Amino acid sequence: MTPERLSRLRAALAARQPDLTVITHFLHKQRNTSAIVRICDGVGIRRLHAVVTEADYQAFQGTAMGSHNWVEVLRHRCLADATVKLPGYQLLAAHPAANARDYRDVDYTLPTALLLGTEKAGLDAEAVAMADHCIAIPMRGMVTSYNVSVAAGIILAEAQRQREAAGLYDRCRLDSAEYQRLLFEWAHPQVRDFCLSRGLDYPPLNEEAEIVDGPAWYARVREQLEEEAKL
Repeated sequence: MTPERLSRLRAALAARQPDLTVITHFLHKQRNTSAIVRICDGVGIRRLHAVVTEADYQAFQGTAMGSHNWVEVLRHRCLADATVKLPGYQLLAAHPAANARDYRDVDYTLPTALLLGTEKAGLDAEAVAMADHCIAIPMRGMVTSYNVSVAAGIILAEAQRQREAAGLYDRCRLDSAEYQRLLFEWAHPQVRDFCLSRGLDYPPLNEEAEIVDGPAWYARVREQLEEEAKL
């Protein structure tokens, strides 16, 4: 790995915001989800929660979406399954309710989960009822809403602005174990996939993010797999 590549990985990890996330609620278009994941990476979000249909959950249970090497995507059957993993977060529903607040008038420096529904149907009543606040983007033209990924970009840009002003990007906010895990997964995606598929622990990295004594580690793993194959 070049020093420039390693520096870029470390800079992105240092900017990750562990208490800012997005929950998508039954989005049907893969391109919208992919666009939102890209936006999440851009503002330093490390994990997105996707509430999906039962069929999608069964098809992708326990997996994360691939373009998403930089943002983990966790799938859930229902909104409650996602929010239970986010204790202490304010849940902001992007929804044009009568009592919706201007999206700029909320505090995004708090632990925050942004809840997004489909452009056409929006969020259902149950999802809206679970939110702490509904937020909306003021519209000055004839259309009444933006595409969901565009709305995500507008709202998350405000979240980034507030967090930058509060100094939340000035220091690394990931704990050491999470930082090292993500550094390994980002620096060595093929080894990551190999280890995850076989239930192996990641090997340690040196200061240059290279595997410590890589040939010896590969030899040990090969020997272990050969022994397992004999059983």
